[in-house]
Amino acid sequence: MNTVITHSIFTDFDIDLFKAGKHFRLYEKLGAHMISLNGVQGVYFAVWAPSAHSVSVVGDFNFWQQHSHSLNVRWDSSGIWEGFIPNIEKGAIYKYKIQSSIDGVVTEKADPFAFFCEQPPKTASVVWDLDYDWNDTKWMQNRKESNSLNKPFSVYEMHLGSWKRHVEDNSFLSYQELALELVQYLKETGFTHVEFMPIMEYPYDPSWGYQLVGYFAPTSRFGNPQDLMYLIDKLHQEGIGVILDWVPSHFPDDAHGLGFFDGSNLFEHPDRRKGYHPDWKSLVFNYGRNEVRSFLISNALFWLQHYHADGLRVDAVASMLYLDYSRKEGEWEPNIYGGRENLDTISFLKEFNEAVYLNYEGVQTIAEESTSFPMVSRPTSIGGLGFGMKWMMGWMHDTLDYFKKDTIYRKYHQNELTFSMTYAFTENFMLPLSHDEVVYGKKSILGRMPGDEWQKFANLRLLYAYMFMHPGTKLLFMGGEFGQSSEWNFEKSLDWHLLEFSFHKGIKKIITDLNALYKSQPALYEKQFTPDGFEWINYSDHQNAVFSFIRKGNNHGDDLVVVCNFTPVLRENYSIGIPRSGTLQSIFNSDETIYGGSGVQNLNRMLIQSIPYDGRDYSVALILPPLSVIAFQIV
Repeated sequence: MNTVITHSIFTDFDIDLFKAGKHFRLYEKLGAHMISLNGVQGVYFAVWAPSAHSVSVVGDFNFWQQHSHSLNVRWDSSGIWEGFIPNIEKGAIYKYKIQSSIDGVVTEKADPFAFFCEQPPKTASVVWDLDYDWNDTKWMQNRKESNSLNKPFSVYEMHLGSWKRHVEDNSFLSYQELALELVQYLKETGFTHVEFMPIMEYPYDPSWGYQLVGYFAPTSRFGNPQDLMYLIDKLHQEGIGVILDWVPSHFPDDAHGLGFFDGSNLFEHPDRRKGYHPDWKSLVFNYGRNEVRSFLISNALFWLQHYHADGLRVDAVASMLYLDYSRKEGEWEPNIYGGRENLDTISFLKEFNEAVYLNYEGVQTIAEESTSFPMVSRPTSIGGLGFGMKWMMGWMHDTLDYFKKDTIYRKYHQNELTFSMTYAFTENFMLPLSHDEVVYGKKSILGRMPGDEWQKFANLRLLYAYMFMHPGTKLLFMGGEFGQSSEWNFEKSLDWHLLEFSFHKGIKKIITDLNALYKSQPALYEKQFTPDGFEWINYSDHQNAVFSFIRKGNNHGDDLVVVCNFTPVLRENYSIGIPRSGTLQSIFNSDETIYGGSGVQNLNRMLIQSIPYDGRDYSVALILPPLSVIAFQIV
């Protein structure tokens, strides 16, 4: 007997917004919601399945029998099926059994709007709530200031499942355990933000979370939704921002997922040339379908609203923007203007960014976009896509290619480093040394460095110091901060035992000090996205593989002079031009013995001479330590 009571929490306005693609709070209506109806506790279910002939809720409460709890279809052609089932409680396990009107196809699906899921490999949804008493008021009130583009932004990118594991059985740390260990570690190392690789529910561990099924559910591998809220709450209480990886680019075709949901191409584009991703063997959202746009934008706002996320890093944007991405000739169709750009995607990304920035003050969106697509991080009002920042993939590839070269050959490749400054201010760039650079045979970042052991670590210190001195915000994948020597393995913990060795301790110390320097020196962040925050002193000393530049803040007195020596040769009496008279005060040296360096020092204060050099009226003669970055303030 059907014990579903006819009931709806949708208004006509909700339906109109949904059909128009403008309903950005769908999670308040679709899904499973614990409510009281006429004094009876139970759950209201609603699911979008316009091609369904019938939809039933099946679960542990009805022994998974298909027709015992059939939902009612709405009369307004919205394709929404709904109803109230009494006496179901929090923790109930369920799915939707959908009989399609297309060839009688039957699917059994997890709830696209479920707030919680069973732990994989189980695949059912779990009735849950989002109740939590937050204690991060101070952070949220100040977020607009601390999370803005003219403030330090140093991101620790991490995979929760392999940052640290229990030694006894290699099992995961829980969200609650991470709230103790991770928060303390980030405080100690000084990162301003942490970025979690996707924590939305995913079925397949080797996907690292980038093949999502439960878009509204944090993965149950580490605990329940309130446990994740507790972790983010604790991070906020210590002044650490939280960025979540978000994946609107594709989704897997698992039987319980979004694919072929109601026997039709509901979420995915029906044309395989636009709806299938050949690289990842996954399905691509139909960005031109209004209801799908509502689903995705609602999902983005959900994490900002209920989990207090401070930013969303959008994965694989390039794959979304181009119709011919990873497709051969004949495998894609040009847009109406004959071009290769996906116009539906462009429109969707603009609307997504507008919705985020309109509704949540102080958040940032960050695009992982690997091409030269214009104005990714420019406002939609002037034709941009509207992101706050964009990963500087060109800088990452050029820099790592340069650093892996034997130092004797670097004089022939200096343009690989200086080239980044020709386009550094065309976008609001974040400099990433990400997880993608330490897998699939690429070696660890340390493993790329040439030379003997001392030179490898000196090169790594040089790389990190150069990264922090270069304009743009920063991102470093976990393990890089102490010189992880092996490639990342998602199935086990980082090699924390390496911190028993002095060279690795030195890497952690230099990252800690660079984070502190970044936060304390306005010249390194106030104008990190504008050309008036950077000035070359000399970029043409290829023979010695040395270059020098000035970083500038809003105040003249905050200017920093930075000199980089990319060879292991000690250079004495090395002159550089200085723009004004005064004294150079040393504030940083990557060759300090405390970092594992040789300890070559300049005087703490050096008088600037009235001797013209490098086209300037003043100069100073320095000692350049081997494989080093040194920085000074003009006093």
